[in-house]
Amino acid sequence: MEENQTMVTEFVLLGFCLGPRIHLVLFLLFSLFYTLTILGNGTILAMICLDSRLHTPMYFFLSHLAIVDMAYACNTVPQTLINLLDETRPITFAGCMTQTFLFLAFAHTECVLLVVMSYDRYVAICHPLHYTVIMNWRVCTILAAVSWIFSFLLALVHLVLILRLPFCGPHEINHFFCEILSVLKLACADTTLNQVVIFAACVFILVAPLCFVLVSYTRILVAILRIQSGEGRRKAFSTCSSHLCVVGLFFGSAIVMYMAPKSQHPEEQQKVLFLFYSFFNPMLNPLIYSLRNAEVKGALKRSLCKESHSWLVWCSDHKSW
Repeated sequence: MEENQTMVTEFVLLGFCLGPRIHLVLFLLFSLFYTLTILGNGTILAMICLDSRLHTPMYFFLSHLAIVDMAYACNTVPQTLINLLDETRPITFAGCMTQTFLFLAFAHTECVLLVVMSYDRYVAICHPLHYTVIMNWRVCTILAAVSWIFSFLLALVHLVLILRLPFCGPHEINHFFCEILSVLKLACADTTLNQVVIFAACVFILVAPLCFVLVSYTRILVAILRIQSGEGRRKAFSTCSSHLCVVGLFFGSAIVMYMAPKSQHPEEQQKVLFLFYSFFNPMLNPLIYSLRNAEVKGALKRSLCKESHSWLVWCSDHKSW
């Protein structure tokens, strides 16, 4: 009883209880995923910044998406890697709350950015003559700023509601990072308000935006089918299909995690789903955009050619010495 009355100052993330050898394999595998995520999104971001042909609203928002994906990975993966090597290493209460807040903020930001990118594609295909007027740089800057500010404010609401709760033991979180639902299970008070706000936020930030995206792409599809030129249809499908794949991965996994009925082993199910959400989505996004987008592939080829040309010039200059 006395232990239960002691306020918790740190948590232990249980992670994956699979044995030291499997943990080592997971450490190497997750390290590879983490490296690919940073390199992939960093490459996309660098290409957009350096190639003037990609200085368009579509790639402006894609650069923000790359930043969010890298932030996702940096927020959750390092702690997961540490816990795979040292299961007893705790995370402070402040560190846990910070991780929860940042995860929610970046998740909300990605959701809003995907909706904004859908609107951008809708205007580009359904109203091409007015595209430069509607999606001017002032509008793009405002949309990006609102996406970040709104998302962090919404995450702050969740954080404030968590901080009002007492945590008096146990201190073990059955997850590989401080996910909000797993943290709430440790609160020794009524969390009904938190659960209601989470559900309302899911409807507001997941279901409503997904409906908007589906309506946008329905109208985009109708507009594409009206294009007479086969080359025009192919290009329109190419620019939209990559974004639609990313939307499907993000919204599909998020809705299953927070709105689908729980199985008999909800905690283990959540771990697997969050693996996909936290590790695979940020890693796959740059691959989807680079493999399915001709402009990104063109920018990458130009960058590689420029680097090889610079290397040849450098070598020839040093040979002349």
